[in-house]
Amino acid sequence: MDNSHISIVIPEYYGEKMVYELVSRIISSVSLFTDSYEIILVNDASPDNLWLKIQEECKANSKVKGINLSRNFGQQYAITAGLAYAKGDWVVVMDCDLQDLPEDIPTLYKKAQEGYDIVMARRVVKHVGWWKRFSSVAFHWAFDFLSGSKSDPAASNFGIYKHDVIEIYNKIPTFTRSFRPMIEALGYKKTYIEIEQAPRAEGHSSYTIRKLFKSAFEVIISRTNKPLRIAVGLGFAMSGISFLLAIYNFIAKLAGIITLSGYTTTVFSIWFVGGLILFVVGVLGLYIGKIFDQVKGYPSYIVRETVNLD
Repeated sequence: MDNSHISIVIPEYYGEKMVYELVSRIISSVSLFTDSYEIILVNDASPDNLWLKIQEECKANSKVKGINLSRNFGQQYAITAGLAYAKGDWVVVMDCDLQDLPEDIPTLYKKAQEGYDIVMARRVVKHVGWWKRFSSVAFHWAFDFLSGSKSDPAASNFGIYKHDVIEIYNKIPTFTRSFRPMIEALGYKKTYIEIEQAPRAEGHSSYTIRKLFKSAFEVIISRTNKPLRIAVGLGFAMSGISFLLAIYNFIAKLAGIITLSGYTTTVFSIWFVGGLILFVVGVLGLYIGKIFDQVKGYPSYIVRETVNLD
């Protein structure tokens, strides 16, 4: 396949009603600065008729490519699948719900021509509920605390990336994928531009609270071992507190302050220490689970079929 100047990779889920408008607006926007482009639509096993719509777009325009995954792997893995096929000198990653405006692609491209390898969009206006705002801020606070890095809650996957950056991302062998944190960790020259996020064109986000927490845990566990160090610190702290309490009880017993050991204190201590042990074992189990996922050697995604792709 001939290389394109720019590839647009879009993970798709419940986007049946938006495919035509999405593709049309992308073509209109990209055509302002190049005729060499490809649009890669990745169907993450959407339960609607999305794949049929993608096939229709691919039939109408050979520059539109379709990837159909065997099952629902999740947004991060759908992005990874699309990036594996992207051949452009520059690669745009964006969502399918038209909150990432196709009309902003020329702005991203123009900024990249100033010498940047990565240009990410910062969403200055978010059309989301208070819970999603709160969960986003909470996740980034926890992530920054546990990883020792500084992330931007307003930043998004929407951006333009030099092919060299995507090539390195594709070579990272880790099973757990998290696009933006992994890209930012590569150290390439990057910048941000502020854009306005549009309201969702159809439906609602498929990210439930459960999925958000799962995604947060996967990102944190895959990026840092600080939770393990915190667990070790808690263990040392508990040992120190227990030692000090033992000295206090010994002195209090000699001084006659304690005449009868308390049942409540004993039970509380057992529950507290038991809970702490379970917490430490749980954290350790999360890391062991990720190691298990990695050594199994399962693919991060499975492509069932493609259209207009070699």
